[in-house]
Amino acid sequence: MAHARTLAEALADDVLVLDGGLSNQLEAQGCDLRDELWSARLLADGPEQIAAAHTAYVRAGARVLITAGYQATFEGFARRGIDRAETARLLGRSVELGRAAAEGAAEQVWVAGSVGPYGAMLADGSEYRGRYGLTVAELERFHRPRVEALAAAGPDVLALETVPDVDEAEALLRAVEGCGVPVWLSYTIAGERTRAGQRLTEAFALAAGNDQVIAVGVNCCEPEDAGGAVEIAAAATGKPVVVYPNSGEVWDAEARAWRGSGSFDPGRMREWPAAGARLLGGCCRVGPERIAALAAALADPAEG
Repeated sequence: MAHARTLAEALADDVLVLDGGLSNQLEAQGCDLRDELWSARLLADGPEQIAAAHTAYVRAGARVLITAGYQATFEGFARRGIDRAETARLLGRSVELGRAAAEGAAEQVWVAGSVGPYGAMLADGSEYRGRYGLTVAELERFHRPRVEALAAAGPDVLALETVPDVDEAEALLRAVEGCGVPVWLSYTIAGERTRAGQRLTEAFALAAGNDQVIAVGVNCCEPEDAGGAVEIAAAATGKPVVVYPNSGEVWDAEARAWRGSGSFDPGRMREWPAAGARLLGGCCRVGPERIAALAAALADPAEG
């Protein structure tokens, strides 16, 4: 392997491919995720499945892996009778599993410790609304212990992802202060606003002068909304942009099923680096085949 670079160094020079949705790959492997802990349950019950999912994305061409920490919280595991010491160990395991898959790659692969929003712990879709009725200080107190546990495991970056509103973004940025790990900040959006309704220009401006933030962007959103958000994020911050939309299908909460056809288009995404995107991948329902197609499109922009 060539001389190891930090992710920030790599983003200054290259466009990198991020992985896709972890949960859909785990389901493709036969895992049952009908549980409040979702994919985080497998940190305790099936770590080998998480390792296999990470490896599938490395083989597809992903250069950055997001860990299985999105729905892993001290509060969530406590409801299963898992104490704080064991929860911290499981959070560390999420990073170790990503690192093991990265070490088997021919090229350098970076590991992003996932820090999901408060709403993910509630397991009721609140992350797509925000505005939980909590203060910034209360949200900071919720996030800080998990940030500390993940940082202690040594990821390359912390992915502050699927953030629905500016209050939670502010809380997360406070929670990571002094942790010693760079971060990216990624909102979930609808149109040109956060899910809570704030303008994206204002939302991204929160990170503009923060050197710990090495990238800003959007995830878990419609592909049609992501392209415009790349331009807004780059203009508001001057930072590299991370973007990983959903497949374009729509989740029917009542039927607990995905509806519609996908609109995730690697051919269209190859245009986004010109607007500032440096880290591109997929979120819900985007699997290794689509990530491989994205890697191919980015490697040869002249082809689709």
